[in-house]
Amino acid sequence: MIYDLVVVGASFAGLACARAAALAGSRVLVIDKKPDAGARLHTTGMIVKDAVDSIPWLRDVPGELVRRIEGVRFYAPNLKYLNLHAPGYYFWATDVPRLMQWMVGIAQAAGAEVRFGALFTSVGREREHDPWSVVLGTGETVLCHYIVGADGPHSRVAKSLGLSQNRQFLFGVEHEYAQADLEPNYLHCFIDSELAPGYIGWGFAGVGVTQVGLARRVTPGSRQGRVDLAAFLRKTEGCVTPHGTPISIRAGMIPCGGRLPHVARPGALLVGDAAGLVSPATAGGIHSALRFGEEAGVAVARFIAGKAPDPATWLPRQYPTYRLKRAMRAVFEWTQGDWTYNWLLRTRAMRGVCERVYFHSKGTPILRSGTGPG
Repeated sequence: MIYDLVVVGASFAGLACARAAALAGSRVLVIDKKPDAGARLHTTGMIVKDAVDSIPWLRDVPGELVRRIEGVRFYAPNLKYLNLHAPGYYFWATDVPRLMQWMVGIAQAAGAEVRFGALFTSVGREREHDPWSVVLGTGETVLCHYIVGADGPHSRVAKSLGLSQNRQFLFGVEHEYAQADLEPNYLHCFIDSELAPGYIGWGFAGVGVTQVGLARRVTPGSRQGRVDLAAFLRKTEGCVTPHGTPISIRAGMIPCGGRLPHVARPGALLVGDAAGLVSPATAGGIHSALRFGEEAGVAVARFIAGKAPDPATWLPRQYPTYRLKRAMRAVFEWTQGDWTYNWLLRTRAMRGVCERVYFHSKGTPILRSGTGPG
């Protein structure tokens, strides 16, 4: 059998793409090297309200898989903080493994075939209009008319097709704890130039667990400091205080350079992290993954049916450029010093930046200042 579409990666982007294409009538196969949807995850799973508002099927997510968080507590290096709220705005903390399993279920219900334990090794074809030959780790070859790479920041599909690959990264580590002391209605975010150069530390009450993490800018192939989550926990004790040992640990690379320049060729397209669709300011990519994964699935199905041009020729132009957020990241990295941000936290300019980063200018945040235990 020749599939209309093979999606590599049972990710947020990949499953959204597969579901949309299958609903539009395409024969879709999703392949992923993981043993199941909830294994070896690297994301915190935080979903912004913008995604819930703009993607109707997210409202069908079972309530036990999500938890609303309505504020951000933003800490300077000296642990003084601002409490930020925007009227009506919230974030979803999610039970990521179960959410991914739920997404597999709705993709399968739409008609997509999902195959785990299937390692993508290469793809090619002799002529432009020939079917793609997708080679799996077992030696099996799968034929398809279109291929979508949704296989993460180190995309094998991108490498195999000669497309752009991510070169700028953060490296993050996150622990989940069964119990912790923290204010539960806030996403707690910490700046520290030594522990988190180029990014932040965080903590929040998730779905039945507390998630605490730290990330820093890294350059692949060069030596740099490690992610010292133990030192971070010592510093933030009293603000975010977990008990016992972690019940789960996640770690991974997060692309932070923005959209890649070459993410498509005839009959092939990258989406999600593989295309660099991650905000350089917040390292959040789930909203873009869901939105453009779904748009890719619809567009591929219409192309296969002869109703629209190849989305490789037009869809990447709609991907976000993140110009402002790339500029914000550059300024943050250039100015990141503990004294600087201890002072900036008191200014209107910093409050405006927080509004832009966390609430996407959804009204004026309510700001309250306070001090941490230090």
